[in-house]
Amino acid sequence: MPTFPSLEDQLDLITKGTAEILPLASLKERIQQSIASGKPLRIKAGFDPTAPDLHLGHTVLIRKLRHFQQLGHTVIFLIGDSTALIGDPTGRNVTRKPLTPEQIAANAETYKEQVFKILDPKLTEVRYNSEWLDKLSYYDLVKLLAQFTVSQMLEREDFHKRFNDEQPIALHEMIYPIAQGYDSVALHADVELGGTDQKFNLMRGRDLQRHFGQPQQSILMMPIIEGLDGVQKMSKSLNNAIGIHEAPAEMYGKLMSISDELMWRYWTLLTDLRGSEIEQMKAAVAAGALHPMQAKKNLAHAITADFHSPTEADAAAEGWTKQFQQKSVAEDVPVVTVSLHNGDIFMSSSEDELHPSSTADMPQLVRVPKLLQIIGLAASSNEAFRKLRENAVTINGQKFSGQLLDFEYLKENAIIRLGKRAVRIEWVN
Repeated sequence: MPTFPSLEDQLDLITKGTAEILPLASLKERIQQSIASGKPLRIKAGFDPTAPDLHLGHTVLIRKLRHFQQLGHTVIFLIGDSTALIGDPTGRNVTRKPLTPEQIAANAETYKEQVFKILDPKLTEVRYNSEWLDKLSYYDLVKLLAQFTVSQMLEREDFHKRFNDEQPIALHEMIYPIAQGYDSVALHADVELGGTDQKFNLMRGRDLQRHFGQPQQSILMMPIIEGLDGVQKMSKSLNNAIGIHEAPAEMYGKLMSISDELMWRYWTLLTDLRGSEIEQMKAAVAAGALHPMQAKKNLAHAITADFHSPTEADAAAEGWTKQFQQKSVAEDVPVVTVSLHNGDIFMSSSEDELHPSSTADMPQLVRVPKLLQIIGLAASSNEAFRKLRENAVTINGQKFSGQLLDFEYLKENAIIRLGKRAVRIEWVN
C-alpha cells in the first residue's frame, strides 16, 4: 500500500500560492482518507488547445499539478479537444472564433510536448474530453442542460455584463461550463484546479457530480500571474510574457528584468520551493544576508533549468553576468581600493573576525554602513545608516536598504551609488 506524507506536509505544498480552496475542510478530509486507505486522489486540470505555445502564466496550474504528483496523487492532464470547439467564454466580451478539428489536434500535440517539461510523463494520465463528450446522445445532452437555468448562466459575470451591454451571447457558449462540469463526472475527479477566473465553471463540476451521485470535488484556484511589467496578466498579446520555448539566454534575461517585488510572486507560483523555504529566503534578504539580485539570479536559474537544463541555465547566467559586468566596468566612475582584511567591514563570527579568506562554511558578510564610510560615500556610520533607511543607496543598479551583504556579490566590479556620487570597489590583499 502506498505511503503518503502527513496531512500537514501535504498542505504545506498544496496550499502554496493558492488563491482559494473550496471547501478546504473537504480537501483535508479527502487527504486524510487517502492517507488511511493508501489510495491516491484524482487531480484534474483541463486545458483547451486554442493556441500552439504556452507561456509561464499557463504553467502555474501545471506546476500545482506537479505538486500533487510529487505527493503521490494521480494527476490528470485533460486536453479539452471537444470544449475547444466552443471556446471558453471566460473573460471574453465577444464570442470566440471557432477552431477547426485539425488546428485543435495540432495544438494538442504541442501541449503534450510542453507540459512534460514540468510533469512526469510516466505518472501523468493524459485524457481528451472527446472520449465522453462526443459520445453523448441528444437525449443525454438535453438531460445535462436541464440541470441548469438561463438565470444561473447569467449569474456568470462575463455573461451578465454582455447581457447588460446588449452584446450577443451565443447559446453554444452557455454549454461550455456544463461540458467542463461533465468532465469531472466522467473522470471521477476528487480535486479540480483552475484559475480564479474559472470559479463559475469549476462549481458546475460540483453541481453535476452531486446530480450523478458522486462525491463533490474540491476546487483549488490559483491566481492569475502578472507579466514582466508586474501590472497586467501575462499575455503574449501584451508583450509581457515569457514563452516556455524561448531560448535559455532570452528566458534568463527576461526573468532578471522583473522587479524585486514581483520576484517573490514568481518564486511562489513558478517554482517547487515550499512556502516556508521562500519565507526563509525573504528573511535573509531583509537581514542583508542575501542580496535581492542574488535571489533573482537564483530564480532565473531555477526556472531556466526547469524548461531547458541546468547546463544551459549555467551558460545563460554566465552570459548575462558578463554582459552586466561589462556594462558596469564601462561606467566612468572612480575606483576605490578596500583591504580584504579590514575587520571593520566584515561581520564578526563568534570570537574571530570573518574575512573573505576564511574557510568557514558560511556567508561572508560585509557591513554595508561601514563600507559606505570607508569608501567616502558617507561621512559617518550614522549617516550611512540614515541613507540606507532612506533607500538612497544603489549597489550594482539595485536599491539596497539592508545592513549586511554577501561578499560574493561585491567582490568583482561592484559599483555603489549614493545620490549622484558613485564609486567602483577594487579589493586588495
